Amino acid sequence: MKFMTSAVLGLTIAFAVSACNTIEGAGEDVEAAGSAIDESAEENTNY
Repeated sequence: MKFMTSAVLGLTIAFAVSACNTIEGAGEDVEAAGSAIDESAEENTNY
């Protein structure tokens, strides 16, 4: 079971890294996610 968990985690990390390609790309992905969260929070503020 531990091997299977490690294998799945390894594949997940490999796909995530290949999707970003570079550190710059990873930074852009994080920035886009942060912007989406910020916009959603502003839209759903009830005060």
